[in-house]
Amino acid sequence: MCDFCCNFAADFALMSEQNNNIIDLSRLPIGVHRFDIQLNDDFFSRIEKSEILGGEVSATATLNLREDDYSLKIAVHGIVRVVCDRCLDTMSLAIDDEQEIFSEDEDPDEAMSNSGKLDLEWLVYEIASINIPLVHCHPEGGCNPQMDLLLQSHLCDEPEPEDN
Repeated sequence: MCDFCCNFAADFALMSEQNNNIIDLSRLPIGVHRFDIQLNDDFFSRIEKSEILGGEVSATATLNLREDDYSLKIAVHGIVRVVCDRCLDTMSLAIDDEQEIFSEDEDPDEAMSNSGKLDLEWLVYEIASINIPLVHCHPEGGCNPQMDLLLQSHLCDEPEPEDN
């Protein structure tokens, strides 16, 4: 990982330890465990340089802890707010995804640190982030009308020449 990512992950880990969504796998009994996670505006405001401005995201994590490994299924649902690429106003996007993580697939530098802790908030944040489309724009007619007029004034009415 690059220095920025390492520092960002370390800062985030410190923030997350202030809440109860860090699971110490060494203290859990073997078996199936369920956790409910909520990310809100307060959570998103603590993350610098995130394209997610805010939102309300709920997740259910089901951890199947076995003697030598684990599997974790996370179902994420909710709404996040991002900036529209066209008019630069805030817009809402629905998030609805389910991911399954297996301990043998996991990079130890990612969600599970060497201390055997699993940061559920960070995993939910990552799932929400990867569900944001690369281009996010309001539906047709939903952009800021003033910005839409400005953009229309810069459109070229002439057809583009065809390549021969």
